[in-house]
Amino acid sequence: MSTDQIVLFGILVILFGMLVWGRIRYDLVAFVALLVTVLAGLVEPGEAFHGFGHPAVVIIALVLIVSRGLMNSGAVEFIARFVTSPDRSLPTHIGIMAVVGAALSAIINNVAALALLMSLDMDAARKAKRAVSLTLMPLSFGTILGGMITLIGTPPNIVIAQYRQDVLGAPFSMFDFAPVGLAVAVAGIAYVSFVGFRLIPARADAISLEGDAGLYVAEARVKEGSRSIGLTVAELYPLTDENDVTILGLARQGKRLPGFSQSREIREDDFLVLEGDPKQIEAFMGAAELDAIGTEEHGGLMGKSLSLIEAIVPEEASVVGRTMLGLRLIQRQGVTLLGVSRQGRRFRERVGRLTIKAGDLLLLIGPDKNIAAACQWLGVLPLENRRLEVMQRTKALMAIGIFAAAIALSVMGITSLAIALGLCVVGYLGLGIIGGRDFYALVEWKVIVLLACLIPVAGALEATGGSQMIANLIVTQTTGLPAWGVLMVLMIITMTLSDFLNNVATALIAAPIGVSVAQSIGANPDPFLMGVAVAASCAFLTPIGHKNNTIIMGPGNYRFGDYWRMGLMLEVIVIAVGVPMIAWVWPF
Repeated sequence: MSTDQIVLFGILVILFGMLVWGRIRYDLVAFVALLVTVLAGLVEPGEAFHGFGHPAVVIIALVLIVSRGLMNSGAVEFIARFVTSPDRSLPTHIGIMAVVGAALSAIINNVAALALLMSLDMDAARKAKRAVSLTLMPLSFGTILGGMITLIGTPPNIVIAQYRQDVLGAPFSMFDFAPVGLAVAVAGIAYVSFVGFRLIPARADAISLEGDAGLYVAEARVKEGSRSIGLTVAELYPLTDENDVTILGLARQGKRLPGFSQSREIREDDFLVLEGDPKQIEAFMGAAELDAIGTEEHGGLMGKSLSLIEAIVPEEASVVGRTMLGLRLIQRQGVTLLGVSRQGRRFRERVGRLTIKAGDLLLLIGPDKNIAAACQWLGVLPLENRRLEVMQRTKALMAIGIFAAAIALSVMGITSLAIALGLCVVGYLGLGIIGGRDFYALVEWKVIVLLACLIPVAGALEATGGSQMIANLIVTQTTGLPAWGVLMVLMIITMTLSDFLNNVATALIAAPIGVSVAQSIGANPDPFLMGVAVAASCAFLTPIGHKNNTIIMGPGNYRFGDYWRMGLMLEVIVIAVGVPMIAWVWPF
């Protein structure tokens, strides 16, 4: 072992130890590791930051933005709206949610897919009066499995595809992962739906919906062409039950009609008076084809993305004792007061004519750039982490069309995936599906920095012969085994690393080892790269191996040891299905 190899392995051991320890941000750990390798002479100073321009880094950033655009347009919500029902049996519910989660994860980032479906799953658990711990983990595992089906579904696939281009001259294409990924996903989802959930403890106190800070009384306008026109208020009750919203009444021509107006026929430009939490109100408005007054002016080709934000009214706020109509909030700030929450009280006044009091919670809707200015003008304090993007459902088909066109450009070889996704992002910006704030805020910079910093470190491992040395050790320990047996050992090692390390870091380190193993036994590198991609994505034993597992830990009231109960057998299934499928699709 050379001096360079000894120094590099020492750096990697410390790096892995710090990542597993988790007390220091992993992007900072990776950045320091990069600087140390440069100072040690293992990475040339001029190449230290080349990772930030690597295609894998660019693609991962763009996938996150495109995923948000598809969600903002309502394209994903349209599919998700039909997946939950409190009347379904638990295995059926888990199976449907896992299948939908896997399908969404194949076309958008799997973290984004979980973020969308998690709230639906929690709503279904609350309505069915069952512990959400029984369903959130299967949903998380389903989205992880689905991410393996396509190139853009999960970051390890992107890393492996680009590494193949670096060493073999051509990347894996969009659907090269599909045969193996689909087979593994089908087997895994069948397991979590019928067996896996039975191994998870049901904790009754796990049902807690995020953001339950009180109910708002809000008004929503019946817009032109709305499906609600011609219906009675009572005929909307099934839709209100589905979205956990109460219709308190109907307002017409500036006046609140008496009672709940159950038998009143709804007309264009009427206002429905609603009660619910912000997310459910927004979902009901989309399902019933309603909007807030003033929001229609923000549509069009260059329309701005809209947000809902909750803000509290302090005693010294200038809005105290005033009404929004009197302040002309829409005309002056381009922001609408959608609803008011006042200690759970209902009130007869129209929302716009309600005299605001200190302690009220205001639900404001408007373009991103206007919201902050309006809050400052009103003297109200926005609540942290209470911003909700407003779906622009009329643009769903356009969003799907642009995304499909971008994927087609890449699949047909007209342009690279990074350029195709970049064109998709530009289209979404032009349509107003995402705003300028989204372009930067939606990129998970910690992952980007981690990946960009580890690319040169992984390159140093290969340049110093470290990858070949590890590969020789694996080959020596597997002497006498067929090629598929060596692949299985490599996948088990990679999967074990991924349970404790970030899956991107695992893919970066394991990819060159996989190629070296293949070269050492005279085999085709492709099955070994595919094996690394599958194994790096499958982190089911701990809450730290994959971000989706971390996300569900709090809402599901899970403990560290709960994950291996269901995840251990799932990892065995992945190996049992993945190895023969890889050998069949990618011969050695």
